[in-house]
Amino acid sequence: MSVKVLIPTPLQKFTNDQPTLECSGATIAELIESLEQSCPGIKARLCDEQGQPRRFLNLYVNSEDIRFLEGTDTPLKEGDEVSIVPAVAGG
Repeated sequence: MSVKVLIPTPLQKFTNDQPTLECSGATIAELIESLEQSCPGIKARLCDEQGQPRRFLNLYVNSEDIRFLEGTDTPLKEGDEVSIVPAVAGG
């Protein structure tokens, strides 16, 4: 199963400067593991020590925030698009 992952610029150093990747996984958690296999070191930037997405990152499946779905257990299907979006703060 192929899922398109949109990689933000600060993380593209782990993806050989590729802004998008095709990865596999039945859930967000499996997708993150797949990303780590093809891009070593990226998981530490995405997840905390408990394996949960870091507070300053938002993950979306087809424009839906996974925090309002099933978190890292959010199921994925062929053709889904996952966006990794760094949180922006300021005033």
